[in-house]
Amino acid sequence: MPLYEYKCSDCETCFDALRAMSDADVPIACPKCGSGNTRRMISLFSAVGSEGVIAGASCGSCTPSASCATCGLRSSG
Repeated sequence: MPLYEYKCSDCETCFDALRAMSDADVPIACPKCGSGNTRRMISLFSAVGSEGVIAGASCGSCTPSASCATCGLRSSG
């Protein structure tokens, strides 16, 4: 089951929820205020390998041998 990120429009709380893909856009209650006025956020990911960032988002200054001070990615090499 995928992990989705949501944001409450009433209290601005961001939270994650494991949900079936078919339920991804079905309203979900905010865990802080209980409001159903929530929306799914766009989630970004990165995969870092020996070649540097191999999938997802990168700030462009990442290297395979060091942590990136700009975006916070850490190299596995």
